[in-house]
Amino acid sequence: MNINSASTGNDLEELALAIHELVNRLPLTMRTKTQLGVRVEEGKVIDYNYTGPALEKVILDGKISHDVPKKGPYKGIPVMVVPIFDKKEIIAAVGVVDTTQGIYSDLIQITKRPEEINKGD
Repeated sequence: MNINSASTGNDLEELALAIHELVNRLPLTMRTKTQLGVRVEEGKVIDYNYTGPALEKVILDGKISHDVPKKGPYKGIPVMVVPIFDKKEIIAAVGVVDTTQGIYSDLIQITKRPEEINKGD
């Protein structure tokens, strides 16, 4: 598998489905810097030409985002989006939609090891 900033939704399918399974099948979105990507729900790709405001924001600024979109299919639902870099250049972004209404996000925070929390002080 070779993913770059021009990979298409079809190119991203296998990686997106794998990540989708890792996050217990929470909805997942992924796109590259120059191409639209995928939207995955319930174990299958439902859109091969997807983008969303949170993905676009991360593609532009290259920073992890925890946001609640004001538009799109996930309007009002917390999303976490991370950039993917290759040789310090952003090539893609992948996001998880927290349809648990924040429980997933809270669980990640609650289960952090104490030494991880202390590093941020």
